[in-house]
Amino acid sequence: MRVLLAHPANQTDALAVAEEALKDGAVALVVLEITRPLDLREGRRLQLAAGTGGTIGLCLIPEGMGSNAAETRWRATPVFDPKHEDSTLMRWEIIKNKMGTFGAWNVCWNAQAHRLDLVSPAGE
Repeated sequence: MRVLLAHPANQTDALAVAEEALKDGAVALVVLEITRPLDLREGRRLQLAAGTGGTIGLCLIPEGMGSNAAETRWRATPVFDPKHEDSTLMRWEIIKNKMGTFGAWNVCWNAQAHRLDLVSPAGE
């Protein structure tokens, strides 16, 4: 696995780096952490760049700083379970989806298999 990290000076530079990486298509995934809300133009530029390069873009956004251009929006929260010895158990919820359904999954890192284990929560 190869990882390329960039540490831009500000969010404007981070958006430019992410847009170019998405558009280029040389990487499979671009992860961007933002510090202020994206306006519609910024979000749309990232979306178009991802489409051009065929690359997945993941933007880590603090609660309340969404983007209208996002295809999906997820919320990740920790889950306490005394049966698990590690602290990786989380609940991932899809809270916005322009193209499909909504759902929630309990997610845990499986260190032996080097993968995420996803389990839908039991029905009520």
